[in-house]
Amino acid sequence: MPVGFLVGHSTGPRADTGCTVVICPAGTRGGVDVRGGGTGTRELESLSPLANAEGPTAVLMTGGSAFGLAAADGVMRWLEPRGLGRATPIGVVPLVSTAVVFDATLGGVGYAAVKLAGGVTVAAIALANAFGDVLAEDGTVLGGPHGERGEPLRSAQLVLQMPELPGWAARPGQSTTLACVCTDATLDKRGCGIVARIASAGISRAVDPAFTPNDGDLVFCLASGTGPPPVPGPATSWTLTVLGSAAATVTATAIRDAIRQSTASSPST
Repeated sequence: MPVGFLVGHSTGPRADTGCTVVICPAGTRGGVDVRGGGTGTRELESLSPLANAEGPTAVLMTGGSAFGLAAADGVMRWLEPRGLGRATPIGVVPLVSTAVVFDATLGGVGYAAVKLAGGVTVAAIALANAFGDVLAEDGTVLGGPHGERGEPLRSAQLVLQMPELPGWAARPGQSTTLACVCTDATLDKRGCGIVARIASAGISRAVDPAFTPNDGDLVFCLASGTGPPPVPGPATSWTLTVLGSAAATVTATAIRDAIRQSTASSPST
């Protein structure tokens, strides 16, 4: 991870769910790109370019569907006594941008990072609990449904053959892919939103189909760089293109890593 970002993950064995938290360095800017049609979120408004806050204190990605949003209260209770949050006349107020996966079971958690030629680091943490299949680098199915003989099937092909709502539509283990891109580049909130939007391509590379009405897919982007704000122009546009391209690559890699991590820890393997 870029220097200054702190990441923690906890899985509750009895509840079969968990939380992943990214605590941001002071002054971090943030943006988000929402693609899925079934998102569950909290405190995303502070990531808008028009919002007063520059960015979040922390990002929470959690299981439990809409019920899981309450986990942000616990993150706030941990941050506030440590003085981590936005300064206000009544004290610090932690801003915890939160997104959830649909069911009560947290999907795999993966990570990937790359260092660019200029020394900037772009990293991604992904929670993979998608409706669609997760595809390997060569396009084969890494995680998805299987036939009666155990052969891998392609969801994008199966849905074309289903004339009505299938019985497995509400099956546990679906839906949503969440990613949090972290970088030590200097970006304003608009730039963070642009990088998050480009990074969403990483979901569509690794998940098929993606961004369906059944998914809550979204990507956060957090930038902690302390340099001068970027000046609009061709150079800044090129920088955003490079950062976004890197973000899409590490997002796809982190999603695949999440499935591989989940498979490796499965009792059946």
